[in-house]
Amino acid sequence: MPPMPWAASGENSWLAMKKNIQLMPPEFQAIEVLICTHNRSELLQRAINFLNKAERPRHLEISLFIVANACTDETHQFLRHYQEESDPDLLPLKWLEEPLPGKSNALNSAIPKLTASVIAMVDDDHRVDTQYFMAIDQALTQYPDADFYCGKIIPDWNGSEPQWVHDQGKYRIYPLPVPRFELGGEAIQVTRDIAVPGGGNLVVKKKLFKLIGDFSTDFGPVGHNLGGAEDLEWVIRAYKAGAHLQYIPNMAQYHYVDSERMTLCYVMKKAYERSSSTIRLKDDARNYAGLFPRYLIRKLMEYSVYILLSLSCSARRFYLVRLAATLGEIKGFLMAKRKKA
Repeated sequence: MPPMPWAASGENSWLAMKKNIQLMPPEFQAIEVLICTHNRSELLQRAINFLNKAERPRHLEISLFIVANACTDETHQFLRHYQEESDPDLLPLKWLEEPLPGKSNALNSAIPKLTASVIAMVDDDHRVDTQYFMAIDQALTQYPDADFYCGKIIPDWNGSEPQWVHDQGKYRIYPLPVPRFELGGEAIQVTRDIAVPGGGNLVVKKKLFKLIGDFSTDFGPVGHNLGGAEDLEWVIRAYKAGAHLQYIPNMAQYHYVDSERMTLCYVMKKAYERSSSTIRLKDDARNYAGLFPRYLIRKLMEYSVYILLSLSCSARRFYLVRLAATLGEIKGFLMAKRKKA
């Protein structure tokens, strides 16, 4: 990872620089919606369809920027066809091909080519709320000192999902097979102590990308694997730089519910991989003297016993997921140690 721009000085140069930057008035703002996609042409078309349906403030210039990351399906054909459409009501679209697999590679290729002052990040399996752009416009006006913004990510449940995904009791499953991020109904400034949001619903002033640096290629999914945390790692660096993150509850996106994810096997794999990534983000893991803490062995033994003794499916399911997450924590410590070496 190259040194960050503020690393050479004891003062927070990002905050100092902000004092000298004149904010662009909202009426002159331009927004680019950035989507990175890999072999999900149908979902991408769905995401763009909802973006086109969303209400747009008249004074905002809004466009799409798509990165086709190592796509071998019909994504390229769809993007070419979209550009050939003559419908003036469609959002204008630019796209590029990034042949090197990995979402971080796609993001890092796109960001230098973005031209708008504000970048809205949308996942290819999301649909934006009809008031999404109106909420961004309001956020830029009400919180002009914020450097980036986060909103809600809500599973797009359709009633076909198993009941256990809605369980809020003693044996509620986490992580859910579909991401969820909510911090209530009031706008608040978010700090690392409150939450570290992912990149699925971030709106970033472009100058922040230049100052925080690239997304780490040590993290992030490659293809559709369950690795992640490239966005979390970037947000943590922004926090450390003193960047101001504002939560906007009306800035909502809805995550597509894939029926193939509604299985215990998928949730266990996700718990394993995401726990590993989360541990790798922690300074304590990189600096830990041994291989991993002994308490993780104790947790493995306890969860194994609970699995054997559980009489209900909900309890057994819960402890199996916790067992997988603990194995992921061990993997995270080992990978952090290997990376440091």
